[in-house]
Amino acid sequence: MKTLCEIRKIVIVIALMMFGLGYAQSSDKAKTLLDEVYNKVKSYDNIQVDFKYVLENKAENIKQETRGDVTIQGEKYLFNYLGATKIFDGNKVITIIPENEEVVIESPDVEDENTITPSKMLTFYRQGYNYSWDVLQNVRGRQIQYIKLIPIDTEAEAKEILLGIDAQTKHIYNLIQTGQNGTKTTITVNSFKTNQPLSGNLFKFNAKKYEDEGYYIVKQ
Repeated sequence: MKTLCEIRKIVIVIALMMFGLGYAQSSDKAKTLLDEVYNKVKSYDNIQVDFKYVLENKAENIKQETRGDVTIQGEKYLFNYLGATKIFDGNKVITIIPENEEVVIESPDVEDENTITPSKMLTFYRQGYNYSWDVLQNVRGRQIQYIKLIPIDTEAEAKEILLGIDAQTKHIYNLIQTGQNGTKTTITVNSFKTNQPLSGNLFKFNAKKYEDEGYYIVKQ
């Protein structure tokens, strides 16, 4: 299912943006900055991010743009993208696809092996990349420092990743991933909110509501 696969891929990229990346070989400056980003994000009770997503492959004449948002609290998250919603309630992963009138309910361990689940978000970054200090850019008055990350796995889908960090706030500004096939994926944070008042039902899935609306519910 294309929509479900796309959602899983974007969850990986959001995880990279929110929780840092691998500490293999690096410059001391790059490690220090990534540590600051990690510690800052880890200190928040919850995070809400609204983002712009652009996928472009000039050789194939492809350019797709869309927007999405994600709310993360501890291990739970609510993710809206491509007209679908993905929820992790602490136990199950629920993907709601209105276009297909379908709901897929999975245990985290049956997801695609490459998916970064919330339980891995604060640990996976410790390995997998070599990284280095890159360019500093002025973006509408904001100083954005880039860190370049190169996957250690030569068969990885990504050729390189540029992680843009606001030098003042230590929040992620954008992530630019270049694939081995030349496809460039850019995620830019439009808004980054923390410690927001959240509904107690935000991460709860009401199965009866969707059953009453005629949705097909798949349990895996």
